[in-house]
Amino acid sequence: MLFAADPTVTENLVQFTILGPQYGCLFALIALGYTMVYGIVELINFAHGDLFMLGGFLALTVLSMFGLTKEGAVAAAEPWVLVLAVLAAFVCSTVFCGGLNVGIDRVVYQPLRNAPKLAPLVSAIGVSFILMNAGLFWGGSQPVSFPDILPNTNLLEKLATEVPGTDGGAARKMLGPLDTANVRFTPKTLLVFAVTIPLMIGLTLFVKYSKLGKAMRAVAQNPMAAKLMGINTDAVIRLTFMIGGALGGAASVIYCLTVGTVKFDMGYQNGLYAFTAAVVGGIGRLPGAVLGGLLIGLVSAYGSGFGDERWNGALIFGILIVILVFRPTGLLGSPTREKV
Repeated sequence: MLFAADPTVTENLVQFTILGPQYGCLFALIALGYTMVYGIVELINFAHGDLFMLGGFLALTVLSMFGLTKEGAVAAAEPWVLVLAVLAAFVCSTVFCGGLNVGIDRVVYQPLRNAPKLAPLVSAIGVSFILMNAGLFWGGSQPVSFPDILPNTNLLEKLATEVPGTDGGAARKMLGPLDTANVRFTPKTLLVFAVTIPLMIGLTLFVKYSKLGKAMRAVAQNPMAAKLMGINTDAVIRLTFMIGGALGGAASVIYCLTVGTVKFDMGYQNGLYAFTAAVVGGIGRLPGAVLGGLLIGLVSAYGSGFGDERWNGALIFGILIVILVFRPTGLLGSPTREKV
């Protein structure tokens, strides 16, 4: 086994290998919004990260309606109330972010569809500042605690000690000499994988096999030819913004449940990492966004665990520069001719 002479190093490596994909899946879910919009209209929607932030504040508001933001309310609540509250927050944030993204496109981006590319880009930055200040007005300037609904139980430890008839537990056999007290796999980690992976697989299948997905790919390839074939390109673009925003809303709920706080500027850093993930993987390609998100998540986890967390940004963007030097179109991107 790697680093067998130092079990602590091995345990840390396993722990960070769990945390890396956990946060990578969240980055990938946000990155899909960037890459879908860019693939259709070649717009970098810088407001997407702040849309993600507003989804987190809405989720907190919904949970407060169930009384879960009061001290001790989570511990006293019935399990069905907790499940209902999380589902309501998830649905409301998803619908809100999807609808708001469509509204932003209709009011800001659609009138600039035929303008020089710099105009919608600057407009996206302006919308980002507007949404960030809306978040500042909504939640204030300080981080707001999110209800700690999910327990911090170590599922690996419970599996290794409480499952009968497994000769010490399946997790114990799998981890060998590793101490399950130092290698944690919590319900929060399980929630991230259980929600994000089906969403990403479902989106991929939708785009690849559904009629609307084929229309989206046709518009991305050649909008004029798609319009001549009878495709309503404006409707397809609205659908793309709606799906991208909905994914950002879903990611905001999962992120806040996992991290435990929400703040008005959290969309800036997470949006920047997600955008980097989309570029690293090959912006405009859904598998590339997922691959880039997982890579950024692993780099962030290993950088925080084996180095100094303050250097994470420099490390991530340094890797981005190296990749783009040798693969200017990203890991899964392919050279394309400029559309005219």
